[in-house]
Amino acid sequence: MEKKTLKQRIKGNPGLKQAIHRFIMHPVKTRPNWWIRLFDFIYLKRGKGSVIYRSVRKDLPPFNRFSLGRYSVVEDFSCLNNAVGDLAIGDYTRIGLRNTIIGPVTIGNHVNLAQNVTVTGLNHNYQDAEKMIDEQGVSTQPVVIEDDVWVGANSVILPGVTLGKHCVVAAGSVVSHSVPPYSICAGCPARIIKAYNFETKEWEKVEKTPIGNHK
Repeated sequence: MEKKTLKQRIKGNPGLKQAIHRFIMHPVKTRPNWWIRLFDFIYLKRGKGSVIYRSVRKDLPPFNRFSLGRYSVVEDFSCLNNAVGDLAIGDYTRIGLRNTIIGPVTIGNHVNLAQNVTVTGLNHNYQDAEKMIDEQGVSTQPVVIEDDVWVGANSVILPGVTLGKHCVVAAGSVVSHSVPPYSICAGCPARIIKAYNFETKEWEKVEKTPIGNHK
């Protein structure tokens, strides 16, 4: 018989799981208790030269993974949250002022997120009309931002989206479908407006194509 890991044992015991969760997370503030945050330097993985400014809210409990790559920066007044899914940020990446990043999210290398960007892998369940929404829990779909991506100010990246390598999201966009590499999207909902042609070596306009229909 295989030996169960400590994590598996906790998951298999609802009472113990609830007690540990209560010890780690404040029930109202929904962030790690102060005595857990005192030791975040032990369990938060940070690369050489990385910077998280003091005003950043770190809702980062130890039961999910957080990593920040080499020479990456998280600017002032941002919020990092891995309470419902891992949060991994690559090397030489900048998380701009007042960003909110809620896992599960994977962000690659040399990514630039401008100001007031929201990236979330979380949705609140609402389907049962006879229950309060806050009683129905949450569901998650991972967000992936590949290398060398630029996301403009005030944009929202929704659960399940992948932003392909070297793509651009115009300011104020709401992205609900994955964006292919080497393309530019804009709008609410976001649509592809340009794509890079490797034969002509130019960015070419395309008809405003819903992202889900793009090939």
